[in-house]
Amino acid sequence: MTGDSGGGSPRTLSTVSTAMEVVKAIEATDGTGVTELADRLDISKSSAHAYLATLEQSGFLVNRDGRYELSLMFFVLGEYVRNRSLLDEMIVRQLDELAAETAHYTHLVTEENGRGINLYKGKGEAAVGDDYQRTKRQQRDYLHITASGKAILAYLPQSRVEAIVDRHGLPRRTENTITDRAELFDHLATVRERGYAVNDEEEIEGLRAVGAPIRDRDGGVLGSISISGPTSLVDGDTFYEDLPERAMETANIIEVNRNMSDRRSDIETLI
Repeated sequence: MTGDSGGGSPRTLSTVSTAMEVVKAIEATDGTGVTELADRLDISKSSAHAYLATLEQSGFLVNRDGRYELSLMFFVLGEYVRNRSLLDEMIVRQLDELAAETAHYTHLVTEENGRGINLYKGKGEAAVGDDYQRTKRQQRDYLHITASGKAILAYLPQSRVEAIVDRHGLPRRTENTITDRAELFDHLATVRERGYAVNDEEEIEGLRAVGAPIRDRDGGVLGSISISGPTSLVDGDTFYEDLPERAMETANIIEVNRNMSDRRSDIETLI
């Protein structure tokens, strides 16, 4: 156990931290053996085996001929967390309809620990980049590189955005990525003025997206939706007018439905 250094940080268990590093290493390598894990984490083989055996016994790993893989326990826990999130049947229906109508990919994103989490995606008939899109729900996006992320950042308190930038930085993905703090804040002010954000090849060259925030009845931001497609199809009025209008319209429908549901719950509580 690590102690409090006097800076207000809570005490933590080093064994738990290492166990989480083991899980991350197995995910990154798509399975690992004892020696491979020991080398990757710079720990002894006996320690590596102990961690792997403990996680296997707890049901979080499976041992396939000496190679350890993440078990479906993570799927079960993931479904539990997902079902407690912003995602619900109404939002799924809205995103699927939006994907069908625009012919592109649509996404529902929320923020956690300063990174974007993709909760759901809808696929239209002209959607491209299937392999990449499949992995998006397995990764946490930097918020400043995506339309959905910037739509969220624009409606977070400035102090929160500052903290996120301090923690994660503004790494560059393409030549269009915003990497300057002052430029980012100016950009977020523009997002608030027009009500939507854009990703103009800032995450991947050849890909554009628009995003709109989903806000609660007090004005806080719960997440965002986005529509993304290739620059060959998402250009001109489609990029600057049609898709932004569709994104904001869908986000508004989601907000109204959620706020009405919340008010019904308040009334039922009072009764």
